[in-house]
Amino acid sequence: MKNAEELERENEALRVRLSRLSEASLRINESLDFETVLQGVLDSARSLTGARYGVIVLHDDSGQIQNFLTSGLTPGEIGQFQKMPDGMRFFEYLISISEPLRLRDFHSYTRSLGLPEFLPPMAVSPVLPFMAAPIRHRSERVGAIYIGEREDGFTPEDEETLVMFASQAALVIANARRYQEEQRARNDLETLVNTAPVGVVVFDVKRGTPVSVNQEARRIVGELHPPGETAEQLLDTATIRRADGRAISLYELPLTCVLSIGETLRAEEVVIEAPGGESVSMLVNATPILSEDGVVESLVVTMQDMAPLEELERLRGEFIGMVSHELRTPLTSIRGSADTLMEAAADLDLAEMQQFFRIIREQADHMRELIGDLLDITRIETGTLSVNPEPVEPVRVIDDARTRFLSSGGRDRLRIDIPPDLPMVMADRRRIVQVLANLLVNAARHSDESSTIRVTAVQEDFHVAISVADEGRGISAERLPLLFRKFSRIESEEQGGDTGLGLAICKGIVEAHGGRIWAESDGPGLGARFTFTIPVDGEAGVRELMGSAHLSSPRRRGEGDPLRILVVDDDPQTLWYVRDTLTRAGYEPIVTGNPEEALRLMEESKPHLALLDLMLPGTDGIELMGQIVEIASVPAVFLSAYGQEDIIARAFEMGAADYVVKPFSSTELLARIGAALRRKIVPELVEPKEPFNAGELRINYAERGVTLAGRPVRLTPTEYDLLFELSVHAGRVLTHEYLLARVWGPANSGDTSLVRTIVRRLRQKLGDDPSDSIYIFTQPRVGYRMVKGEEPEPD
Repeated sequence: MKNAEELERENEALRVRLSRLSEASLRINESLDFETVLQGVLDSARSLTGARYGVIVLHDDSGQIQNFLTSGLTPGEIGQFQKMPDGMRFFEYLISISEPLRLRDFHSYTRSLGLPEFLPPMAVSPVLPFMAAPIRHRSERVGAIYIGEREDGFTPEDEETLVMFASQAALVIANARRYQEEQRARNDLETLVNTAPVGVVVFDVKRGTPVSVNQEARRIVGELHPPGETAEQLLDTATIRRADGRAISLYELPLTCVLSIGETLRAEEVVIEAPGGESVSMLVNATPILSEDGVVESLVVTMQDMAPLEELERLRGEFIGMVSHELRTPLTSIRGSADTLMEAAADLDLAEMQQFFRIIREQADHMRELIGDLLDITRIETGTLSVNPEPVEPVRVIDDARTRFLSSGGRDRLRIDIPPDLPMVMADRRRIVQVLANLLVNAARHSDESSTIRVTAVQEDFHVAISVADEGRGISAERLPLLFRKFSRIESEEQGGDTGLGLAICKGIVEAHGGRIWAESDGPGLGARFTFTIPVDGEAGVRELMGSAHLSSPRRRGEGDPLRILVVDDDPQTLWYVRDTLTRAGYEPIVTGNPEEALRLMEESKPHLALLDLMLPGTDGIELMGQIVEIASVPAVFLSAYGQEDIIARAFEMGAADYVVKPFSSTELLARIGAALRRKIVPELVEPKEPFNAGELRINYAERGVTLAGRPVRLTPTEYDLLFELSVHAGRVLTHEYLLARVWGPANSGDTSLVRTIVRRLRQKLGDDPSDSIYIFTQPRVGYRMVKGEEPEPD
């Protein structure tokens, strides 16, 4: 029987344990941030039991690990611990244990179960004390706490303490997870509202102030208030003009009085006027939110800017006027010729009659071409322009366009300069001939008869660029951005009465092929050059880049899940338009206007391509692209405004796949996305079944694990991919260009110093001295070769 002194000591020890347990429970309740709570639970579990190391794992209903945190490890050890060979096998087994576990020696225990040897990156004792306690919420196991390493081992009291703490922590973790899910839902809702193409404002009726204003609403009223004044201040002085003619002055009638009426509006056109005379027209919906007593508490207002609709109406009027004018001219000639033939046929000789018939035929052909142009413009606008690309030789396209140009009365002073080794291009032959013929006609119209028109073609990476240059009137710098606008008559009125459709159609056709078109001129009187690009035949282009590498068929969209595309743009209208275009095309768009949110979406959704605005709040698209590429190697296509050429050039230097200039059509956007995805498709090598062994180096392809003398080597994804290529082709010299294409993709920057940098880091981690190489050998000015691996022993 225990004496009083022993009982007192036991009671004191129990009080201390309970006190520490209570303090730990209070400590983990101090935050609702999920990651903070998990780390606090794990750190407290170590503190309560005196353990040196700890791991907490949470899993879903199927047993898949969702959260994995460590405690007591350095940052370097954490990275190596997560990549530890067979590391997940230990935790997959431990997750399957439903009861608490206390071991004197974890090493002996795992050996008795036939598990691989446990080789953690941190220092542990030969005899490793270990404990595990399940985390249960509502009788369901949701995870576990694992702790290890204590000099004198763990006692039954330690096990009891850990089990009690895990039980208390379960509720805290559940609350933190619920809070995280609520915050995520709230953030998703805020993102949806902020990226909506309509303005949304929520008013507190009692105070007469807005409590929530989205980006589009701020943009709509942004031009009404002077610099230094907020949109909220505008609400004290503005005048609201209703559709029925009523004017409400907020200076005379406070907003609280206006809001308290609680009137419901549906699609009413309202004009807001600022004291300085500025005004904005909008389509407004208003819905009051009532309390249980029937009192108006808040008012939700949605507004749509009428300016774009008014601009569309203006363009529609111009379009109808242009069509009427252009159709009336040939109709007048046809009607006049027909009247003459009918009224004076007896007085006309055969030659005169044939002349009138020729006029009728030529004007009818002109009307047919005009109607065809109008139909093409409509198809380009709606994204339904049909192109059927197939492999074709550029020289044949240019020759067809030349023949068409000359047969229609074009001059014969053409100089064509085409290299003989141009690759095949993917083009709709009829459509590209139409583009080139239009450019030739345009060059002839704007230059003297005696001047020469030059046609050139060169290969640029995965495109062939075809140029048409003249020595004519030239183009001023301010007019260059306007040349390809639809129905723009800026140039046509001065230069021959063109309809203004030709260059717009050229732009639409080229962009539907995934190419681009632009104009250059040194100024008036100095001629002009129009250049457009066409993608080279995909298989030919990749073969040229990859040499003798085996070409496999790319996975097509429609086979399995849709391709996911991340879209980041702070302009709600652009975001909405792009999302709608991608959805209709069969992609799965993931949209946000917040650059920080984009990084989370990259990790969670793993998109196949990123569409990024070049100018973003708090950052720029190029910086964001660098952060995205660190998460996953996906092609990035930039959305840019005209005049950002320097930024675009820097984007390409940093590895951008392409760019689209705003405003853009759905046809161009989809074509550029398709081209970027095709360029990203690089043939995948068959992963060897057996590990690679060379001296102390071992590469386990199945687990993407690398060890040196039995110790794990931590590699970045890029370092591993480069080592994979070298080892799979062991004994062969791989060129810098080949490695760039394989590791960084075809849309790489072309900077071979990237390869040298990664090889240098690999050598450092493998202890491979370049002056006396063991594994990776340099072939000067060519590339690298890896030592051949040891042949696997026969079974």
